[in-house]
Amino acid sequence: MHTSERTPPIHTPMNQFPVQDGELLIGGIPLTRLAARVGQTPFYAYDRQLLTQRVESLRAALPKTLKIHYAMKANPMPVLVGHMARLVDGIDVASGGELKVALDSGVNPRDISFAGPGKSGADLRRAVAAGILINVESFREVAELSRIHAQTGDAVRVAVRVNPDFELKSSGMKMGGGPKQFGVDAEQAPGLLAEIDNAGLDFEGFHLFAGAQNLKAEAIVEAQRKSYELALALAASIPAPVRTLNLGGGFGIPYFPGEQPLELAPIAANLGELSQCAEQDFPGAQLVIELGRYLVGEAGLYVTRIVDRKISRGEVFLITDGGLHHHLSASGNFGQVIRKNYPVVIGNRMASSERDEQEVATVVGPLCTPLDLLADRMLLAKAEPGDLVAIYQSGAYGFTASPRDFLGHPACVEVLV
Repeated sequence: MHTSERTPPIHTPMNQFPVQDGELLIGGIPLTRLAARVGQTPFYAYDRQLLTQRVESLRAALPKTLKIHYAMKANPMPVLVGHMARLVDGIDVASGGELKVALDSGVNPRDISFAGPGKSGADLRRAVAAGILINVESFREVAELSRIHAQTGDAVRVAVRVNPDFELKSSGMKMGGGPKQFGVDAEQAPGLLAEIDNAGLDFEGFHLFAGAQNLKAEAIVEAQRKSYELALALAASIPAPVRTLNLGGGFGIPYFPGEQPLELAPIAANLGELSQCAEQDFPGAQLVIELGRYLVGEAGLYVTRIVDRKISRGEVFLITDGGLHHHLSASGNFGQVIRKNYPVVIGNRMASSERDEQEVATVVGPLCTPLDLLADRMLLAKAEPGDLVAIYQSGAYGFTASPRDFLGHPACVEVLV
Protein backbone atom coordinates (compact mmCIF):
# COMPACT_ATOMS: atom_id res chain seq x y z
CA MET A 1 0.00 0.00 0.00
CA HIS A 2 1.31 3.43 -0.87
CA THR A 3 2.24 5.67 2.06
CA SER A 4 -0.46 8.20 1.16
CA GLU A 5 -3.16 5.48 1.51
CA ARG A 6 -2.40 4.54 5.10
CA THR A 7 -5.05 5.37 7.69
CA PRO A 8 -3.43 7.87 10.05
CA PRO A 9 -3.86 7.42 13.84
CA ILE A 10 -6.76 9.20 15.50
CA HIS A 11 -6.66 12.11 17.93
CA THR A 12 -9.14 12.54 20.74
CA PRO A 13 -12.04 14.69 19.46
CA MET A 14 -11.38 18.43 19.45
CA ASN A 15 -14.78 20.02 20.04
CA GLN A 16 -13.93 23.15 22.02
CA PHE A 17 -14.33 25.31 18.91
CA PRO A 18 -17.78 24.99 17.29
CA VAL A 19 -18.29 24.68 13.55
CA GLN A 20 -20.72 26.77 11.50
CA ASP A 21 -21.22 26.53 7.74
CA GLY A 22 -18.10 24.41 7.47
CA GLU A 23 -15.84 26.83 9.38
CA LEU A 24 -14.34 26.84 12.83
CA LEU A 25 -15.65 29.56 15.12
CA ILE A 26 -13.22 31.32 17.45
CA GLY A 27 -14.88 33.60 19.93
CA GLY A 28 -18.03 33.22 17.84
CA ILE A 29 -16.27 34.50 14.69
CA PRO A 30 -15.92 32.34 11.54
CA LEU A 31 -12.29 31.55 10.79
CA THR A 32 -12.11 33.26 7.39
CA ARG A 33 -13.72 36.40 8.82
CA LEU A 34 -11.31 36.39 11.75
CA ALA A 35 -8.37 36.03 9.34
CA ALA A 36 -9.65 39.05 7.42
CA ARG A 37 -10.03 41.00 10.67
CA VAL A 38 -6.51 40.11 11.79
CA GLY A 39 -5.28 41.24 8.39
CA GLN A 40 -2.64 38.57 7.88
CA THR A 41 -1.66 34.98 8.32
CA PRO A 42 -0.16 33.28 10.21
CA PHE A 43 -1.67 34.18 13.57
CA TYR A 44 -2.50 32.74 16.96
CA ALA A 45 -6.07 33.17 18.21
CA TYR A 46 -7.08 32.60 21.83
CA ASP A 47 -10.71 32.31 22.85
CA ARG A 48 -11.33 34.26 26.06
CA GLN A 49 -14.56 32.39 26.82
CA LEU A 50 -12.72 29.07 26.73
CA LEU A 51 -10.14 30.49 29.14
CA THR A 52 -12.90 31.59 31.50
CA GLN A 53 -14.71 28.27 31.25
CA ARG A 54 -11.58 26.27 32.08
CA VAL A 55 -10.96 28.22 35.28
CA GLU A 56 -14.63 28.06 36.23
CA SER A 57 -14.73 24.28 35.72
CA LEU A 58 -11.67 23.90 37.94
CA ARG A 59 -13.25 26.07 40.62
CA ALA A 60 -16.33 23.85 40.56
CA ALA A 61 -14.30 20.63 40.86
CA LEU A 62 -11.57 21.57 43.33
CA PRO A 63 -11.79 22.42 47.04
CA LYS A 64 -13.04 25.95 47.65
CA THR A 65 -10.03 26.78 49.83
CA LEU A 66 -7.49 25.76 47.17
CA LYS A 67 -5.75 28.61 45.33
CA ILE A 68 -5.22 28.42 41.58
CA HIS A 69 -2.18 30.17 40.14
CA TYR A 70 -1.45 30.77 36.46
CA ALA A 71 2.11 29.93 35.37
CA MET A 72 2.45 32.60 32.71
CA LYS A 73 5.44 30.97 31.04
CA ALA A 74 2.81 28.90 29.20
CA ASN A 75 1.52 32.03 27.46
CA PRO A 76 2.76 35.50 28.47
CA MET A 77 0.72 37.51 25.94
CA PRO A 78 0.00 40.66 27.99
CA VAL A 79 -3.72 40.91 27.15
CA LEU A 80 -4.22 37.23 27.89
CA VAL A 81 -2.37 37.56 31.21
CA GLY A 82 -4.62 40.49 32.07
CA HIS A 83 -7.65 38.32 31.39
CA MET A 84 -6.28 35.43 33.46
CA ALA A 85 -5.36 37.74 36.33
CA ARG A 86 -9.06 38.43 36.86
CA LEU A 87 -9.86 34.71 37.01
CA VAL A 88 -7.10 33.14 39.12
CA ASP A 89 -5.71 33.71 42.61
CA GLY A 90 -2.13 34.42 41.62
CA ILE A 91 0.44 34.60 38.83
CA ASP A 92 3.73 32.71 38.76
CA VAL A 93 6.55 34.29 36.73
CA ALA A 94 9.91 32.98 35.59
CA SER A 95 11.84 36.15 34.68
CA GLY A 96 12.06 39.87 35.24
CA GLY A 97 10.31 40.40 31.92
CA GLU A 98 7.39 38.22 32.96
CA LEU A 99 7.28 40.07 36.28
CA LYS A 100 6.69 43.34 34.43
CA VAL A 101 3.79 41.81 32.47
CA ALA A 102 2.26 40.41 35.68
CA LEU A 103 2.54 43.76 37.46
CA ASP A 104 1.10 45.59 34.44
CA SER A 105 -1.90 43.23 34.53
CA GLY A 106 -2.97 44.78 37.82
CA VAL A 107 -2.61 41.67 39.96
CA ASN A 108 -1.73 42.33 43.61
CA PRO A 109 2.06 41.93 43.98
CA ARG A 110 1.44 39.78 47.06
CA ASP A 111 -0.16 37.25 44.71
CA ILE A 112 2.84 37.00 42.37
CA SER A 113 5.58 34.41 42.85
CA PHE A 114 8.89 34.09 41.03
CA ALA A 115 10.64 30.80 40.22
CA GLY A 116 13.68 30.04 38.08
CA PRO A 117 17.13 28.51 38.59
CA GLY A 118 19.17 31.47 37.35
CA LYS A 119 17.72 34.62 38.86
CA SER A 120 20.15 37.52 38.38
CA GLY A 121 20.94 40.09 41.04
CA ALA A 122 18.90 42.61 39.05
CA ASP A 123 15.94 40.21 38.92
CA LEU A 124 16.09 39.69 42.67
CA ARG A 125 16.28 43.43 43.36
CA ARG A 126 13.23 44.02 41.15
CA ALA A 127 11.34 41.24 42.90
CA VAL A 128 12.13 42.59 46.37
CA ALA A 129 11.15 46.12 45.36
CA ALA A 130 7.84 44.80 43.97
CA GLY A 131 7.07 42.90 47.15
CA ILE A 132 6.42 39.56 45.46
CA LEU A 133 7.15 36.06 46.79
CA ILE A 134 10.53 34.72 45.65
CA ASN A 135 10.96 30.96 45.37
CA VAL A 136 14.63 30.63 46.32
CA GLU A 137 16.50 27.83 44.57
CA SER A 138 20.08 28.08 45.85
CA PHE A 139 22.28 29.26 48.69
CA ARG A 140 23.60 31.96 46.35
CA GLU A 141 20.14 33.45 46.04
CA VAL A 142 19.76 33.60 49.82
CA ALA A 143 23.11 35.39 50.14
CA GLU A 144 22.13 37.87 47.41
CA LEU A 145 18.75 38.53 49.03
CA SER A 146 20.45 39.03 52.37
CA ARG A 147 22.62 41.78 50.85
CA ILE A 148 19.58 43.43 49.26
CA HIS A 149 17.73 43.33 52.57
CA ALA A 150 20.70 44.90 54.36
CA GLN A 151 21.06 47.63 51.74
CA THR A 152 17.39 48.57 51.40
CA GLY A 153 15.73 47.52 54.60
CA ASP A 154 12.87 46.13 52.49
CA ALA A 155 11.09 43.01 53.62
CA VAL A 156 12.09 39.97 51.53
CA ARG A 157 9.36 37.36 51.08
CA VAL A 158 10.69 33.89 50.27
CA ALA A 159 9.55 30.32 49.83
CA VAL A 160 11.92 27.41 49.31
CA ARG A 161 11.68 25.56 46.02
CA VAL A 162 12.56 21.98 46.87
CA ASN A 163 13.92 19.43 44.42
CA PRO A 164 12.23 16.30 45.78
CA ASP A 165 13.76 12.85 45.79
CA PHE A 166 10.95 11.55 43.56
CA GLU A 167 9.69 12.28 40.05
CA LEU A 168 6.22 12.85 38.63
CA LYS A 169 5.79 9.50 36.88
CA SER A 170 4.74 9.52 33.22
CA SER A 171 5.23 13.29 32.91
CA GLY A 172 6.21 14.80 29.59
CA MET A 173 8.79 17.00 31.30
CA LYS A 174 10.36 16.08 34.65
CA MET A 175 11.12 19.07 36.88
CA GLY A 176 12.13 17.24 40.06
CA GLY A 177 13.76 14.07 41.32
CA GLY A 178 17.38 13.07 40.81
CA PRO A 179 20.00 15.68 39.92
CA LYS A 180 18.20 18.83 38.71
CA GLN A 181 18.97 22.50 38.21
CA PHE A 182 15.63 23.41 39.77
CA GLY A 183 15.34 24.17 43.48
CA VAL A 184 17.48 22.87 46.29
CA ASP A 185 17.76 19.15 46.95
CA ALA A 186 15.43 17.99 49.71
CA GLU A 187 18.35 16.86 51.85
CA GLN A 188 19.91 20.34 51.64
CA ALA A 189 16.68 22.18 52.45
CA PRO A 190 17.15 22.25 56.25
CA GLY A 191 20.50 24.02 55.80
CA LEU A 192 18.93 26.52 53.40
CA LEU A 193 16.12 27.20 55.86
CA ALA A 194 18.70 27.96 58.55
CA GLU A 195 20.42 30.41 56.18
CA ILE A 196 17.08 32.12 55.49
CA ASP A 197 16.53 32.53 59.21
CA ASN A 198 20.04 33.91 59.80
CA ALA A 199 19.60 36.38 56.91
CA GLY A 200 16.41 37.83 58.36
CA LEU A 201 14.31 36.95 55.33
CA ASP A 202 10.56 36.41 55.65
CA PHE A 203 9.97 32.69 55.14
CA GLU A 204 6.47 31.89 53.85
CA GLY A 205 6.48 28.31 52.66
CA PHE A 206 7.48 25.73 50.07
CA HIS A 207 7.27 25.31 46.32
CA LEU A 208 7.33 21.71 45.03
CA PHE A 209 7.05 21.18 41.27
CA ALA A 210 7.76 17.58 40.26
CA GLY A 211 6.86 17.63 36.57
CA ALA A 212 4.66 18.85 33.74
CA GLN A 213 2.30 17.61 30.99
CA ASN A 214 0.92 14.52 32.72
CA LEU A 215 -2.29 12.79 31.64
CA LYS A 216 -2.36 10.13 34.38
CA ALA A 217 -4.42 11.21 37.36
CA GLU A 218 -2.90 8.54 39.61
CA ALA A 219 0.61 9.85 38.96
CA ILE A 220 -0.41 13.43 39.79
CA VAL A 221 -2.17 12.23 42.96
CA GLU A 222 0.92 10.33 44.06
CA ALA A 223 3.21 13.30 43.41
CA GLN A 224 0.92 15.67 45.31
CA ARG A 225 0.80 13.33 48.31
CA LYS A 226 4.57 12.88 48.33
CA SER A 227 5.07 16.63 47.99
CA TYR A 228 2.79 17.25 50.95
CA GLU A 229 4.58 14.62 53.04
CA LEU A 230 7.94 16.16 52.15
CA ALA A 231 6.76 19.61 53.22
CA LEU A 232 5.51 18.11 56.47
CA ALA A 233 8.90 16.49 57.11
CA LEU A 234 10.72 19.76 56.38
CA ALA A 235 8.41 21.65 58.73
CA ALA A 236 10.67 20.60 61.62
CA SER A 237 13.29 23.02 60.23
CA ILE A 238 11.18 26.04 59.28
CA PRO A 239 12.00 29.44 60.81
CA ALA A 240 8.35 30.61 60.68
CA PRO A 241 4.91 29.05 60.11
CA VAL A 242 4.10 27.93 56.58
CA ARG A 243 1.73 30.41 54.94
CA THR A 244 1.77 28.97 51.42
CA LEU A 245 2.33 25.44 50.14
CA ASN A 246 2.62 25.27 46.35
CA LEU A 247 2.16 21.65 45.21
CA GLY A 248 2.99 22.49 41.59
CA GLY A 249 0.92 21.43 38.63
CA GLY A 250 1.61 18.81 36.00
CA PHE A 251 -1.95 18.72 34.59
CA GLY A 252 -1.63 17.78 30.92
CA ILE A 253 -3.76 18.15 27.80
CA PRO A 254 -4.01 15.62 24.96
CA TYR A 255 -1.81 16.53 22.03
CA PHE A 256 -1.09 13.31 20.17
CA PRO A 257 -3.00 10.33 18.73
CA GLY A 258 -4.15 7.92 21.41
CA GLU A 259 -3.95 10.42 24.26
CA GLN A 260 -7.05 10.98 26.37
CA PRO A 261 -8.01 14.02 28.47
CA LEU A 262 -6.91 14.08 32.10
CA GLU A 263 -9.48 12.69 34.56
CA LEU A 264 -9.92 15.46 37.10
CA ALA A 265 -12.13 13.74 39.70
CA PRO A 266 -9.39 11.67 41.46
CA ILE A 267 -7.11 14.72 41.63
CA ALA A 268 -9.90 16.85 43.07
CA ALA A 269 -10.70 14.20 45.70
CA ASN A 270 -7.04 13.96 46.70
CA LEU A 271 -6.66 17.72 46.96
CA GLY A 272 -9.76 17.78 49.13
CA GLU A 273 -8.14 15.33 51.53
CA LEU A 274 -4.87 17.26 51.54
CA SER A 275 -6.71 20.51 52.20
CA GLN A 276 -8.33 18.97 55.25
CA CYS A 277 -4.95 17.69 56.47
CA ALA A 278 -3.41 21.12 55.95
CA GLU A 279 -5.94 22.69 58.29
CA GLN A 280 -4.33 20.68 61.08
CA ASP A 281 -0.73 20.42 59.87
CA PHE A 282 -0.31 23.97 58.48
CA PRO A 283 -2.99 26.11 60.15
CA GLY A 284 -3.68 29.30 58.25
CA ALA A 285 -1.62 28.22 55.21
CA GLN A 286 -2.83 28.48 51.62
CA LEU A 287 -2.64 25.34 49.50
CA VAL A 288 -1.75 26.28 45.91
CA ILE A 289 -1.65 24.52 42.55
CA GLU A 290 0.28 26.14 39.71
CA LEU A 291 -1.05 25.48 36.21
CA GLY A 292 -0.01 26.74 32.80
CA ARG A 293 -0.89 24.76 29.69
CA TYR A 294 -3.93 23.17 31.37
CA LEU A 295 -5.50 26.61 31.74
CA VAL A 296 -4.66 28.03 28.30
CA GLY A 297 -3.46 25.29 25.94
CA GLU A 298 -6.81 24.13 24.61
CA ALA A 299 -8.11 27.69 24.15
CA GLY A 300 -5.69 28.52 21.33
CA LEU A 301 -5.39 27.87 17.61
CA TYR A 302 -2.47 28.52 15.28
CA VAL A 303 -3.76 29.51 11.84
CA THR A 304 -1.67 29.51 8.69
CA ARG A 305 -2.61 29.85 5.01
CA ILE A 306 -1.76 27.37 2.26
CA VAL A 307 0.36 29.05 -0.39
CA ASP A 308 1.13 26.04 -2.58
CA ARG A 309 0.05 22.46 -3.22
CA LYS A 310 2.59 19.99 -4.56
CA ILE A 311 2.57 16.32 -5.47
CA SER A 312 5.91 14.62 -4.94
CA ARG A 313 6.12 10.97 -6.02
CA GLY A 314 2.48 10.43 -5.21
CA GLU A 315 2.37 12.29 -1.89
CA VAL A 316 0.50 15.54 -1.30
CA PHE A 317 2.34 18.45 0.31
CA LEU A 318 0.49 21.55 1.47
CA ILE A 319 2.95 24.41 1.86
CA THR A 320 1.92 27.20 4.23
CA ASP A 321 3.11 30.67 5.19
CA GLY A 322 3.77 29.57 8.80
CA GLY A 323 5.91 26.91 10.39
CA LEU A 324 8.28 25.90 13.14
CA HIS A 325 9.60 29.46 13.52
CA HIS A 326 6.17 30.34 14.96
CA HIS A 327 5.10 26.97 16.40
CA LEU A 328 8.17 24.97 17.27
CA SER A 329 6.32 22.47 19.44
CA ALA A 330 3.91 21.44 16.67
CA SER A 331 6.91 20.67 14.48
CA GLY A 332 8.20 18.23 17.10
CA ASN A 333 11.29 20.21 17.98
CA PHE A 334 10.25 21.19 21.52
CA GLY A 335 11.06 18.02 23.41
CA GLN A 336 9.49 15.19 21.41
CA VAL A 337 11.70 12.12 21.21
CA ILE A 338 9.66 10.69 18.33
CA ARG A 339 7.75 13.28 16.31
CA LYS A 340 3.96 13.01 16.51
CA ASN A 341 1.24 15.13 14.97
CA TYR A 342 -0.75 17.75 16.81
CA PRO A 343 -4.47 17.80 15.89
CA VAL A 344 -4.60 19.67 12.57
CA VAL A 345 -7.57 20.53 10.33
CA ILE A 346 -8.39 22.61 7.28
CA GLY A 347 -10.30 25.17 9.30
CA ASN A 348 -12.51 26.49 6.49
CA ARG A 349 -13.42 23.03 5.14
CA MET A 350 -14.75 21.38 8.30
CA ALA A 351 -17.79 19.97 6.49
CA SER A 352 -15.61 17.77 4.26
CA SER A 353 -16.27 14.32 5.71
CA GLU A 354 -16.84 12.13 2.65
CA ARG A 355 -13.95 10.00 1.41
CA ASP A 356 -13.79 11.81 -1.93
CA GLU A 357 -13.53 15.13 -0.02
CA GLN A 358 -10.53 14.00 2.03
CA GLU A 359 -6.95 12.98 1.43
CA VAL A 360 -3.79 12.09 3.28
CA ALA A 361 -1.50 15.11 3.10
CA THR A 362 1.63 16.53 4.71
CA VAL A 363 1.60 20.15 5.86
CA VAL A 364 4.92 21.99 5.80
CA GLY A 365 6.03 25.57 6.28
CA PRO A 366 8.08 27.85 4.04
CA LEU A 367 11.44 27.34 5.75
CA CYS A 368 14.38 25.78 3.95
CA THR A 369 14.72 22.82 6.32
CA PRO A 370 13.02 19.40 6.49
CA LEU A 371 12.32 20.09 10.17
CA ASP A 372 9.61 22.57 9.15
CA LEU A 373 6.88 19.96 9.39
CA LEU A 374 3.45 20.78 10.85
CA ALA A 375 1.51 17.62 9.93
CA ASP A 376 3.00 14.38 8.66
CA ARG A 377 0.66 12.34 6.42
CA MET A 378 -2.59 13.28 8.13
CA LEU A 379 -6.11 12.66 6.86
CA LEU A 380 -7.38 16.15 5.98
CA ALA A 381 -10.03 17.79 3.86
CA LYS A 382 -8.78 18.28 0.32
CA ALA A 383 -7.26 21.74 0.31
CA GLU A 384 -6.01 24.30 -2.15
CA PRO A 385 -3.91 27.48 -1.93
CA GLY A 386 -5.83 30.08 0.06
CA ASP A 387 -7.34 27.59 2.50
CA LEU A 388 -6.56 27.91 6.21
CA VAL A 389 -4.77 25.26 8.24
CA ALA A 390 -5.66 25.34 11.95
CA ILE A 391 -3.58 23.62 14.64
CA TYR A 392 -5.42 22.85 17.86
CA GLN A 393 -3.93 22.80 21.39
CA SER A 394 -1.87 25.87 20.54
CA GLY A 395 -2.63 28.16 23.47
CA ALA A 396 0.53 27.22 25.38
CA TYR A 397 4.24 27.18 24.49
CA GLY A 398 3.66 28.39 20.96
CA PHE A 399 4.59 31.89 19.85
CA THR A 400 7.10 32.78 22.58
CA ALA A 401 8.57 29.25 22.66
CA SER A 402 9.61 29.39 19.00
CA PRO A 403 12.66 30.69 17.05
CA ARG A 404 10.77 33.57 15.47
CA ASP A 405 13.78 35.09 13.71
CA PHE A 406 14.94 31.81 12.16
CA LEU A 407 15.59 32.36 8.42
CA GLY A 408 14.10 35.86 8.51
CA HIS A 409 10.51 35.11 7.54
CA PRO A 410 7.74 37.53 8.55
CA ALA A 411 6.41 37.41 12.10
CA CYS A 412 2.95 36.23 13.08
CA VAL A 413 0.56 38.01 15.44
CA GLU A 414 -1.58 37.01 18.43
CA VAL A 415 -5.19 37.97 19.11
CA LEU A 416 -7.55 37.36 22.03
CA VAL A 417 -11.17 37.07 20.90
